[in-house]
Amino acid sequence: MVKDLLTRLSNAHGVSGSEGSVTGIVRKELKKYVDEIREDRMGNLVAIKKGNSFKVMLAAHADEIGLMVKSVDEKGFIRFVAMGGWYAPTLYNQRVILHGEKGRIYGVLGGKPVHKMDEEERKKGVKVDDMFIDIGASTRDEVTELGVGIGTPITVDRELAALANGRVTGKAFDNRVGVTMLVKTMQEMKSPNTIYAVFTVQEEVGLKGAKTSAYSLEPDCAIATDVTIPGDHPGIDLKDVPVEMGKGPVITIVDSSGRGLIASRSVIKWLCDAAEKNDIPVQLEVGSGGTTDATAIHLERGGIPSTTISIASRYIHSPVEVVDISDIEEGVRLLVQALKTKPKL
Repeated sequence: MVKDLLTRLSNAHGVSGSEGSVTGIVRKELKKYVDEIREDRMGNLVAIKKGNSFKVMLAAHADEIGLMVKSVDEKGFIRFVAMGGWYAPTLYNQRVILHGEKGRIYGVLGGKPVHKMDEEERKKGVKVDDMFIDIGASTRDEVTELGVGIGTPITVDRELAALANGRVTGKAFDNRVGVTMLVKTMQEMKSPNTIYAVFTVQEEVGLKGAKTSAYSLEPDCAIATDVTIPGDHPGIDLKDVPVEMGKGPVITIVDSSGRGLIASRSVIKWLCDAAEKNDIPVQLEVGSGGTTDATAIHLERGGIPSTTISIASRYIHSPVEVVDISDIEEGVRLLVQALKTKPKL
């Protein structure tokens, strides 16, 4: 089931550059369904279903935003850098997991107590540089003895929970939702084409895995699976973001106002035709902010026709992202049906 797989993937931990626990789940899920599965030098996991000479690349980034230890003071308090796009107030007072050499160590993100802030400090809020992690240690040596040191990756301590109406909340839906969609597609799909399912690394810090894998695979076209922001809750307006949860997967026409991806019209038509033929609800998006692996892929090898299929997700880049399971299921169905054919490029 989609929900069960998403739960395992969301609850796994894989900050950029340390995606192994996530790709390990993917490897186990796909080993019976693909002809070949391998990891490249960058760390991307590539699962291949062999077919004819037409090559389709499907890409879902496995990493999540997180933190990394940069220093430890003499009293055992840990300073860190943000890995990926965090909004500082989201981090303040969260519980975190430090993935040290001797296993998981739990800590809390602290800062100056709000009761001791003056009016100006309260208005400005706590900055990342003013925060620290408290693991209960009293000295730098205690931290070292626990297996935590410079470069230790850190993730938020949060697990998936069910909401009403088939919706769920959890961490790292950006992009364990896309990973879930891609895994289920590879399990269900039968295509005459050769399909490369690439679970990319380091997307949150520069689309790096997508760039290297697209170069080496040289596909004829590509689809990234990811999440996108809906405009269906307070604080945002549908006229600015006309995408809603529960209305089906979202096909990208343009993202980041064209500074990111300007999608291939041929690939868009291919997906829209499959959706219409199979009564699959879809939404189209012209976005002004944010981009995906498709941006890096479509610039490789002289240009690779690409687009993105996204799932509307509220509160992206927080530990409480929300998605509708039915959207993921329809996204899988769209990919499975489209891959029975190929686009007219």
